[in-house]
Amino acid sequence: MKYQDEINRRKTFAIIAHPDAGKTTLTEKFLLFGGAIQVAGAVKSNKIKKGATSDFMEIERQRGISVATSVMTFEYKNTLVNLLDTPGHKDFAEDTYRTLTAVDSVILVIDAVNGVEEQTHRLMEVCRMRDTPVIVFVNKMDRDGKFPFDLMDEIEKDLNLPLHPLTWPINMGREFKGVYNLYEKSLNLYSPNQKGIEDNSIAIEDLADPVLDQRVGAKDAAQLREDVDLLDGVYGDLDVAAYLSGQVAPVFFGSAVNNFGIREMLDTFVRIAPNPKCRETTEREVCPGDAKFSGFIFKIHANLDPRHRDRIAFLRVCSGRLERNKNYKHVRLGKDLKFSNPYTFMARSKEIVDDAYPGDVVGLFDTGNFKIGDTLTEGENFMFTGMPSFSPEMFREVVNKDPMKTKQLEKGVAQLTDEGVAQLFTQHGGNRKIIGCVGELQFEVIQYRLLQEYGASVDFVPLAFYKACWITGDKKKIEEFVRFKQANIMEDKDGNLVYLAQSEWFLNTERQNNPDIEFHFTSDFKKA
Repeated sequence: MKYQDEINRRKTFAIIAHPDAGKTTLTEKFLLFGGAIQVAGAVKSNKIKKGATSDFMEIERQRGISVATSVMTFEYKNTLVNLLDTPGHKDFAEDTYRTLTAVDSVILVIDAVNGVEEQTHRLMEVCRMRDTPVIVFVNKMDRDGKFPFDLMDEIEKDLNLPLHPLTWPINMGREFKGVYNLYEKSLNLYSPNQKGIEDNSIAIEDLADPVLDQRVGAKDAAQLREDVDLLDGVYGDLDVAAYLSGQVAPVFFGSAVNNFGIREMLDTFVRIAPNPKCRETTEREVCPGDAKFSGFIFKIHANLDPRHRDRIAFLRVCSGRLERNKNYKHVRLGKDLKFSNPYTFMARSKEIVDDAYPGDVVGLFDTGNFKIGDTLTEGENFMFTGMPSFSPEMFREVVNKDPMKTKQLEKGVAQLTDEGVAQLFTQHGGNRKIIGCVGELQFEVIQYRLLQEYGASVDFVPLAFYKACWITGDKKKIEEFVRFKQANIMEDKDGNLVYLAQSEWFLNTERQNNPDIEFHFTSDFKKA
């Protein structure tokens, strides 16, 4: 029974948003409520370094954005919460998309001032593909923004996401006075710069209670009564089953920077968010209650601790129990691996655990065995499916500025491209190295990390390629094609041949001229 109890008390979710919507700030406040940190905003003045707890890479602190998914575990009301804070910037969307395969639900942060933004659309499309349950947090209510009804209408229309408000704001901007909790029938009064987690709620079962007028003023009390009457008529009680199937999203209003409106959402989250769910594999559906262990790698990060040059593979446990110092089968390699120090995380700091259960995210020390999407099992032969991969859209040649650091450069490029946000191509029969990415900012991060973490100084020279295509087919035809197109033929890290097309026209021409060769837009062709 203990095993099932452990599963039932776990919730694994990601926070997603457009950049600057307040996602990392919200993460920080969750950690405060979970007792994982002591004072909201403490990280802005402590001795470690300026920046949020979840922003552990130096470049993140410098630029004020998240460029890698952080994993944090904390307890709240006897629930073990695995929280994944994701990058919002579109150039790092791949990391976020993969992270969404490892969670059971998401909290979507919407900026009350800007409403639905470009990256919000992309992220919700991924959630829709998996019917992921969504809770919406409308942030920055302490600023003048869009009216709540207008904002809800915009979210419903633009994201095709039916909403169900569970708290409702009283004014906004300078006049923001708090929120009314529609579920608990209580008023939570707003006070700016609230650093602690004290509860300022006042029970108001009946909105006709004159206490409401005394607390927020007659005008705002009248408006709240009118709004709540309308909301009750339209929405009624939340259909939890509809939320769990991704058909309706509960909505909360607040201000993350002021630590306001978060307790209500966190209380609701631990009450209704899904426990670990079943997942598809190449052989069968694997469920958390299955006795045998299984899990998959959704992220790899080199140099989590720059002092030790470590490489950590992030594993989502899907079934059974992961035990320390026990052999597990690496399905792709067909060999057994044993882990003496599996970790749980608080961003960069980590703690060794003896076991982990479905829903948990653990870090495994990796000597180069893992790739994103790899499956570990207790002897079975199946692979988890649904891990997205992407074809690069930008290409840069790596130019070494310091020949004395060639070895460091080789190691750095190999390790950083293993993380999955960039792909490394080497010229067929040569040493020319090309990195392919989806976004411009990824090159900046790689260049910075190569210098800071490996001491390798590089320039990136832009190349005018349109798309990378993995080629398979008739062996003789491919040999002939490679001979004629040598300047455009590369090898990926696994030795697969890749054709870099200069333009869409060139690509279409080659496909027509070479019917015996298949051109694949991602390296997933082997699984197809």
